[in-house]
Amino acid sequence: MRQGRHFLQIPGPSPVPDRVLRAMDMPVIDHRSAQFAELGRAVLEGSQRIFQTAGPVVIFPSSGTGAWEAAIVNTLSPGDKVLMVETGHFATLWRQMAARWGIDVDFLPGDWRRGADPAAIEERLARDTSHALKAVMVVHNETSTGATSRIGEIRAAMDRVGHPALLMVDTISSLGSVDYRHDEWKVDVSVSCSQKGFMLPPGLGFNAISDKARAAAKTNRMPRSYWDWEEMLKPNVNGFFPYTPATNLLYGLREAIAMLLEEGLDNVFARHQRLAAATRAAVNHWGLEVLCQEPKDFSPVLTAVLMPPGHDADQFRKVVLDNYNMSLGSGLSKVAGKVFRIGHLGECNELTLLAALTGVEMGLSVAGIPYRAGGVDAAMKYLEQRPQGNSPAHLKVVGS
Repeated sequence: MRQGRHFLQIPGPSPVPDRVLRAMDMPVIDHRSAQFAELGRAVLEGSQRIFQTAGPVVIFPSSGTGAWEAAIVNTLSPGDKVLMVETGHFATLWRQMAARWGIDVDFLPGDWRRGADPAAIEERLARDTSHALKAVMVVHNETSTGATSRIGEIRAAMDRVGHPALLMVDTISSLGSVDYRHDEWKVDVSVSCSQKGFMLPPGLGFNAISDKARAAAKTNRMPRSYWDWEEMLKPNVNGFFPYTPATNLLYGLREAIAMLLEEGLDNVFARHQRLAAATRAAVNHWGLEVLCQEPKDFSPVLTAVLMPPGHDADQFRKVVLDNYNMSLGSGLSKVAGKVFRIGHLGECNELTLLAALTGVEMGLSVAGIPYRAGGVDAAMKYLEQRPQGNSPAHLKVVGS
């Protein structure tokens, strides 16, 4: 019997705010009614503001994996070549999905300790003089490693070599938490979902699409039905969907968008950066190692922490759960058992973070992990020095 609220400090699903839970606590309504059309228009237009796009955003009743598939089947044809980057577990899964659809994937190898390298992408595209590569597909925030990729720099690299490939970006764990600019960075398809920065339960998948991507969808040869953008966009004009939508999740989405816009997106992004920097200050003080090795790629959403040699991350996570009722993220695939992940996204503030870090520090002691006490104090000092520090200009990189 555990007292108190469970601390869900995994990098998604993120905790659902009470305000969003109350918004979803509504009776189901007629999804062909004028009342629903008002809700539909609100979430479609609101989603555009979060993606920072004037173009359409398609909302599917799906996981992020479904939104991945929608991006592929609406733009590519069997046999097309694409360029992807091995940034971690989820980039690898997206590659595997593309291969199942008959896509020829040129997979740039990575070490799982940094984001995609814009220079390596530029070099590869410069060699593709025949423009055989139809898309560049990148994970913006690699949830398995705690490394972000610099999408604006990748777009600049593509422009420098004049390559016409589509730019397709997975923003599943970054949207609503990390600065992301669909239009400014000329992204063609942005993929996301509901259970991360949107602070909702799983169940909604998103595609933000450019005119170029929509044009590609008119000529590609991939079969699709449920995932067809055009079938969604026709009724979306009037706030409706072609099939039964996830009405109560849409109520929650409307409220979550309102919360993000009330705080202000720039403030949301700066808050996440600030909490991430405080987390790295704690990890560094403990004498542990952050998995991401490139300071420019440090994730504002989560911090992946390497365990000392001879210690198992999953056993440590069990100690923390059993003793302090807190869930930490596990290591995935290549880093299974080697790292634990601290999520600091969504509805997270200074006190939430410090409580989570306290649970980690106590867990290190109980589990017999070699560490230096005082990591929570280091994080606290970082936050105390920036009491109103939600402006990006006030932030500095910690943990390099």
